[in-house]
Amino acid sequence: MAGKPVRPTSAIDQTRRMLSLVTYLRERPGARVEDVARAFGISEDELVSDLDVLPMCGTSFRGGDLLDIDTDGERIWWHNPDDVAEPLRLAADEATALLVAARAVATLPGLRESDRQALLRATAKVETAAGEAAVSSARLSVTFESEGGVFADVDRAISERRRLWIRYYSPARDEVTEREIDPIRLVSVGHTYVEAWCRRSEARRTFRLDRVAEIKILDEPSAPPEVELRDLSEGLVQPAAEDPEVVVEVGPGGRWVAEYYPHDSADELPDGGLRITLRTPDPASLRRLALRLGRDGRIVSPPELADSARQAAREALAAYDGIEIRDAGVAHAAHDGQ
Repeated sequence: MAGKPVRPTSAIDQTRRMLSLVTYLRERPGARVEDVARAFGISEDELVSDLDVLPMCGTSFRGGDLLDIDTDGERIWWHNPDDVAEPLRLAADEATALLVAARAVATLPGLRESDRQALLRATAKVETAAGEAAVSSARLSVTFESEGGVFADVDRAISERRRLWIRYYSPARDEVTEREIDPIRLVSVGHTYVEAWCRRSEARRTFRLDRVAEIKILDEPSAPPEVELRDLSEGLVQPAAEDPEVVVEVGPGGRWVAEYYPHDSADELPDGGLRITLRTPDPASLRRLALRLGRDGRIVSPPELADSARQAAREALAAYDGIEIRDAGVAHAAHDGQ
């Protein structure tokens, strides 16, 4: 589908746009995709992405009153605007869920103050209408991931189009690196991530927010290259089918590998470990994983990678033995000199 490259946008900006989009489409049945995209100053691809989300929204959490909106690629059709326009009636569990979510969002430090106040006013009205359900919801709370304001700083940097400096922990390499990144968007796929252009690697990278050890908003403008946003519906990392297959067996202490590495399967082993099958374009990069696992895991196949990992382990042990012998020699010489 034709359309200009998607511009960086924050989650809050997207939510505001989608709320306006509902009103816009209600007044313009059969609106043309290109006209709507032009009216909102976005690409057609970005508009279609919004339209994919809207059918999951509605006036009931039970799914009976969801927005029936679709498009044939040229025009947009809303089939049940009158049904959705009926007065909203919330069951007790729906009111509780809505109030808990509203209070949680209102605590986000990245929220614009005008939006926060509007949300608080709406929450107060729902509390009045909910009655006893509002009392129950007050006993519940939600804590957002990425404490320390990382989410807020990223969202602010996206809104203000400013570059970020981060110290980031990479579990695959077991190291902390410093990077300057131009944030593109926040995404949530199990965890919360920022997709950005990394100035260190000069490539698009995705960073998990709870692994950001330190973050600063820089004065330098953010200027990521124009890139096509990836479809993340099938997961954040999507190895290609033609990538070589690697089989790793880990003990109970190595089960974390299944969390950090995308894999095709993870079968339980009798000792409480896992037999993990994954694909990677660079199998040699897993030698470091084998060394890190130590006794908690081993590479099973391909055989040449398993042999390479064993050789790397032997060389590492030999290096340690050499250090110990040298240190022992120094200590002995020092003792003789006394």
